[in-house]
Amino acid sequence: MKRGLSFVLSIVMLAILLAACGNSASKDEQSAQSAQGGDSEKSLRMALVLPEKIGVNPFFVQMDEGFKKAGKEFNVDTKTIESTDPAAFEQNLRAAVAENYDLIITATFQAEDALKKVAAENPNKSFAIVDTTVDLPNVRSVGFREYEGAYLLGAAAGLSTKTDKVGMIAAMDVPLIKKYTEGFRAGLESVNPKAEFLVNYVGGFNDPAKAKELALVQFGKGADFIAGASAVGDLGVFEAAKEKGFYTSGQDTDRTVEDPEHIVLSQLKSTDTVAYETVKDFAEGKFKAGAVNYGLKEDGVGLTYVTRDSQSPLNAFVGQEVIDKVKAIKDDIVSGKIVVKDPLQQ
Repeated sequence: MKRGLSFVLSIVMLAILLAACGNSASKDEQSAQSAQGGDSEKSLRMALVLPEKIGVNPFFVQMDEGFKKAGKEFNVDTKTIESTDPAAFEQNLRAAVAENYDLIITATFQAEDALKKVAAENPNKSFAIVDTTVDLPNVRSVGFREYEGAYLLGAAAGLSTKTDKVGMIAAMDVPLIKKYTEGFRAGLESVNPKAEFLVNYVGGFNDPAKAKELALVQFGKGADFIAGASAVGDLGVFEAAKEKGFYTSGQDTDRTVEDPEHIVLSQLKSTDTVAYETVKDFAEGKFKAGAVNYGLKEDGVGLTYVTRDSQSPLNAFVGQEVIDKVKAIKDDIVSGKIVVKDPLQQ
């Protein structure tokens, strides 16, 4: 009987020992999963929903790069959703809501109407829109002080021109474009008050033929530098510059790489920076709805060779002496010594 009892006790002790080992192994496995970012800690999920396909507009290419870079650095699951037409865009926004992304980011005036509807219908969901304003309590509207970058471009043109006649081919005579034309004018007048500024409007954002025609008219009036500010129309300005030998500039991204002999500067709009900062703020719990603006101080706008380096060599038409002077102007704007007025607030 004693031997039988001893046998039973041995079996019980062995079972307890095996269970303890199993629990220990299970805890070790759970700890390993936690250290590797397993199910114990849920990652944030964010979607970038674009109103067109990436690759057509470098504005969106750059934004996508900043979005994905922030995702990697802040352990955020990111997904970029491209749209083929306005109807598809609204559907994509709704799909992102249905998939329960923590933050949904989009951009430009093309997205305004759809976002107003979708954000209003989903007041508990967080959204952000870049380069325009949607006034809703769950939307962050990210804008740019483009007039600060335009001021630098105008100053560079005023210091570089040999004819004292410079121009700009702008998209439309609307308030948004005044950030470019009036900012440029102010920068030009600050360094070269005797220079003549020629401005013509294409009447749209997608007309290279009309933009080229207007650029040729300005060249005929003696302009040796003609800035492009007409979106896709800038391609027509670039074509005219190549044919006639005048100098020009691009917008948003570094367009000098396309033809550094004639496209000698680019006014920059750092969509990569604002996408990165938006993701960062949300990941760190600092995200708030409302309007935020990025200028020279925040690296939201700039000018090639002045605020960012370029792969293209600096054209002799501009020269390093001009760049050094414009860098000093940039520093004075950042410090507050020079205040560039918002044309829309005057």
